[in-house]
Amino acid sequence: MPASPRARPDPDALLRDIDAADKRAGRGRLRVYFGASAGVGKTYAMLTAARALHAQGAQVLAGVIETHGRDDTAALLRDLDVLPRAERAHRGHTLHEFDLDGALRRRPALVLVDELAHSNAPGSRHAKRWQDVDELLAAGIDVWTTLNAQHLESLNEAVGSITGVRVWETVPDAVFDAADEVMLVDLPPDELLRRLREGKVYLPDQARHAARNFFRKGNLIALRELALRRTADRVDNDVQAYRRDSAITTVWRTREAVVACLAAGDGAEPVVRGAHRLAQQLGGELHVVTVQVPRAAPLPAPRESALQAALALAQSLGAHVETLAGTDMVEAIAAYVRRHNITKAVVGRAEAGRGLLAGPAGWLTAALSSAGPWRRERFADRLAAGCPELDVIRLAAPVHGPLPRPAPGAGRPVPSDGRGPTAFVPYAWSVCYCAIATLVSLAAFPALHQTNIVMFYLLAVMAVALRHGRGPAATASIISVMAFDYFFVQPFESFAVSDVQYLLTFLVLLTVGLLVGQLTAGLRLQARLSARRESVVHGLYEFARELSSALMPEQIVASAVSFIDAAFGTPCALLVLDEHDRLRLANADTPLNLEPALGQWVFDHAQPAGAGTATLAASPLFYLPLKAPMRTRGVLVIQPPGGAAFAATDARRQLETYANVIAIAIERLHYVEVAQKALVDMTSEQLRNSLLAAVSHDLRTPLTSLVGMSDNLLAATPPLPPAQRDIAAAMRQQAYRMHALVVNLLDMARLQNREVTLRKEWQSVEELVGAALAETREPLRAHRVSVAPLSALPLVECDGVLIQRVLCNLLENAAKYTPPGSQVRVEADAGDQEMRIAVADDGPGVAPGREQAIFQKFVRGERESATPGVGLGLAVCQAIMSAHEGRIWVERGAPPLGGARFIITLPLRPAPSLDPETPEMPGKPGMPPKPGTPGKPGAPAIPQAPESAAGAS
Repeated sequence: MPASPRARPDPDALLRDIDAADKRAGRGRLRVYFGASAGVGKTYAMLTAARALHAQGAQVLAGVIETHGRDDTAALLRDLDVLPRAERAHRGHTLHEFDLDGALRRRPALVLVDELAHSNAPGSRHAKRWQDVDELLAAGIDVWTTLNAQHLESLNEAVGSITGVRVWETVPDAVFDAADEVMLVDLPPDELLRRLREGKVYLPDQARHAARNFFRKGNLIALRELALRRTADRVDNDVQAYRRDSAITTVWRTREAVVACLAAGDGAEPVVRGAHRLAQQLGGELHVVTVQVPRAAPLPAPRESALQAALALAQSLGAHVETLAGTDMVEAIAAYVRRHNITKAVVGRAEAGRGLLAGPAGWLTAALSSAGPWRRERFADRLAAGCPELDVIRLAAPVHGPLPRPAPGAGRPVPSDGRGPTAFVPYAWSVCYCAIATLVSLAAFPALHQTNIVMFYLLAVMAVALRHGRGPAATASIISVMAFDYFFVQPFESFAVSDVQYLLTFLVLLTVGLLVGQLTAGLRLQARLSARRESVVHGLYEFARELSSALMPEQIVASAVSFIDAAFGTPCALLVLDEHDRLRLANADTPLNLEPALGQWVFDHAQPAGAGTATLAASPLFYLPLKAPMRTRGVLVIQPPGGAAFAATDARRQLETYANVIAIAIERLHYVEVAQKALVDMTSEQLRNSLLAAVSHDLRTPLTSLVGMSDNLLAATPPLPPAQRDIAAAMRQQAYRMHALVVNLLDMARLQNREVTLRKEWQSVEELVGAALAETREPLRAHRVSVAPLSALPLVECDGVLIQRVLCNLLENAAKYTPPGSQVRVEADAGDQEMRIAVADDGPGVAPGREQAIFQKFVRGERESATPGVGLGLAVCQAIMSAHEGRIWVERGAPPLGGARFIITLPLRPAPSLDPETPEMPGKPGMPPKPGTPGKPGAPAIPQAPESAAGAS
């Protein structure tokens, strides 16, 4: 009966969907405008949709749009809010990039980010623009973006081979697949070439070059096909997700998919190859399934080996391989077909008279069951009747017989089929059991009637089936009928039958004996299989429990070697990473003769190699990568037991499960070490900060006294002699220097302990710079200081005391690391979103590669230098700017100041409106407030130098 259109949803699937929904809660939605190549109109389509959304009242921000000089595209930006680009200095050039921080601060409902595969300039927070988009989505902001087919990771190599142009900016397929919407923007190749000639894609010079290389009609046709197919894959995933969510079980013919139904035997591999060819012709997925049903006896070894070889072939062809379990093959496969929306099934043809349940006993057992005998000729008809929406295709019968198997010792060894001298022992036991039943029956006859005598023979048949399987049980049934006729049916001691009714007794006895023997043997086999599966699961459970308590790598290695030896009966070795990320042998006492080069190849490519694989199959060992969720953690090396090279799919999967458990245990231990190290670092940092805070706090009082005493000595009456006055001045200078160091130590300790509360007020940049210059007058005495006009700049909201500390540190840093007489310049400018203040000098600058390192604690610009300091000033500056949600960095200054140029940025918000009348100062009507240090009224301010002059400080 066909399944109903809808069924009860799977509870496990519902739980997975709920977990996925929880993970997506709070994230923004991603829409990708996807096209075959540049010029098809992705940006135009995105802006057109954004303008329509903006007209409905939505908050849309154009984060970064590449118009490529196209006026019609630029015209679509007129009504949209455009985010200013962030400037990044690189090798003497200024690059304009997407301002991620600006977009996060503004938090619009939708951000437009063009060219998802773009690589950001060095110094940006993320290397790729798709990483910027991921951060926007994590912040709950919706993003619309554009992407070309050649920039998709899975299509990059194919596009390069077609066009001869390989692009290196790619986007992982996971980003594309995780998008909430994919909008395909398509354009015929002729129309695209016309637009290219009209200059609507590139500028004229670029267009002529592109037309000769990338934009050829054949290339565009191939790219269009790739884009359409990739979009179809995405749509197919959406269809499958909808079917799964809606519990739809009928097959929808939205896309072709092929399933190969395998049975044990020599014809399994042709079925896989035929189904693979059909799937390639249809452009659909290939599934390969086999069904494990209860059997009265295990399959013969050659047929089981042929089935496992066919499954291995399917895996090598990239098919989805599944081993289904059930009592009815048609129901199991029909359920799989409907679950995966498969449209075509491929089955093989059996040899004449040969089925899966061979022999008269097998036929009789199957005939009395609900499944019926699964012979391949009849299975196709039953599958077509059980799943009418499925196309069932039977392959043609092979013209030639199956290929001869290689002899043992030539290539892969062939398992034994059990026809050795010991194969006849069970049949001898069946004769013995029947003889015992006959002796017991002769002793009880004629006290017992013939109907009771039959029970002894049935008991013997059941005992043979339990101990020795199906064939001996069938033999015991036949012998029992013959013995019953010879000894207990008149005329005795003869096979002649005087009463025709005994023929019915013989037939029933034979039938019942066969059925009881088959069923008992089947139950015995199922019990063995269940016990073996339970043993495997229990072994994995014990192994996982053992590894969960491992705290040292040696414990993991010892447990892995012990459990794998117990599970597979063969030694193994582990290659794990050392502290330098190099593979090393973890268990040096292994008897295996390893090949380090092969182990390194397996680790680098994360693919198995060695015996039983397509890579260096001549190796006697099997190398399996230990793939953890984050990265590959090592290599498991094992000697295949019995030379079988793990051809059996079940054994291969079991070994891969062991490898996964080992990899997860190693990764868990790695992150435990990382967490412990981080905890130690945090504790050490807290202890150091507490010590610095205590020491600096205790030093401030004596330093203040020392500064006061030196000032008194310099102001003493009568004046001190020149020599003593120089000593007092030097003492005062060193005291000021020590005081600045203590202040930096105290500020760093407070900032890292988060003991500083920002007191943000509206400040004038002109006053902040003036106060900082006044405080650093003494260090800057031997330098020429110039200040750009700052009076026209808007107010900025910040903690004036801390920002003044940043400017003082930058000025002192310029004074320390530049020779006397050099120039120091302070300038500032205001953008739409931030205020930038720069302190530049014409000194030696910062060594290349140390632009980030100098902002770390206790790191100086020169490792060995007579310049005083401990390397805390810039670290304090970075901590203060982070607290203000600002930034600080250093770059090479532009001529004429070619030294270091330190830049700080502060967020800029609209300042509150001022009253029309300026409040008067007490005692001096009409005078404006005196500039001074923010938070310290009355502190003197240094007059700024004119724009063109470089006056001495």
